[in-house]
Amino acid sequence: MSIKVLHPGMLTTIQDQGRTGYQQFGVPVSGAVDPRSAAVANILAGNAEGEAVLECTVMGPQLRFDEPAVIAITGADLGPTVDGVPVENYRALRLAAGQTLRFTGPKCGCRAFIAVAGGLDVPEVMGSRSTYMKAKIGGLQGRKLEKEDELKLRAPGTEPKRLEARFIAPEFHARATYTLRVVLGPQDDAFTDEGIATFLSGVYGVTAEFDRMGCRMEGPEIAHKTSGDIISDGIAFGAIQVPASGQPIIMLSDRQTTGGYTKIANVISADFRILGQLKSGDKVRFEKVSLSTAQEALLAQRASLRLLRHVLDA
Repeated sequence: MSIKVLHPGMLTTIQDQGRTGYQQFGVPVSGAVDPRSAAVANILAGNAEGEAVLECTVMGPQLRFDEPAVIAITGADLGPTVDGVPVENYRALRLAAGQTLRFTGPKCGCRAFIAVAGGLDVPEVMGSRSTYMKAKIGGLQGRKLEKEDELKLRAPGTEPKRLEARFIAPEFHARATYTLRVVLGPQDDAFTDEGIATFLSGVYGVTAEFDRMGCRMEGPEIAHKTSGDIISDGIAFGAIQVPASGQPIIMLSDRQTTGGYTKIANVISADFRILGQLKSGDKVRFEKVSLSTAQEALLAQRASLRLLRHVLDA
């Protein structure tokens, strides 16, 4: 079974839940920028949550399915159609041989995720099928999809249980201003009290400088006590660096493994589903929460995924 790429879209790569355990060797984690949407797409398609999916940024690809297949699309609404007929996000869809999936354009959010029942057949590199383009590893030859590429499935012909019942309401909705919950640190002591207050009360806009590595923001200047530089240390997904300019940069999936700017806070894992959908022009506020609140939110999100699979498979 193969999927023919008729047009690759703006940026379409193969991603899973990331390449963990190698940051100490300078290898970024990569993986889906919106991990929850990728996991939900896989559950709807009947795959394991960590199966590789297609991550599509802003403008989706055109894909022709040469054999029958079941797919699910989650995350951003990029206007999916099958043979020109609009189809729903967050629903398992059965495609016949020869049908073509296209996207008309972005309506809400930034990144859509396409899961195909049976999983994409690309080799694992350091335990992951995720694409890291700068080092040309993972995915399909370590690069984004290109016209005329062909994708194979690891288990062709797979169809999940209770196909007709595999749908949920879309989880991402456009807002005038998004709220990202954060835990302060690890260098919040490098900022003045006024700087912390500015960070937590200001509204920041996403600039045009955003990609899978990071998201530069623009808004009220966040004041340091002395300098925005530190001795380089490790960087987590969602870390918010503030260089001397006083403008925050949120680090994403393809972030470097270490960095030398002060980090005022970290977006909590449960809110990566919002962070991964931000695009140029979006407005953001930051809300301080405790570490225990962040942990409880993550545990609740994991429990919701287990419940979703149980309900759909029951």
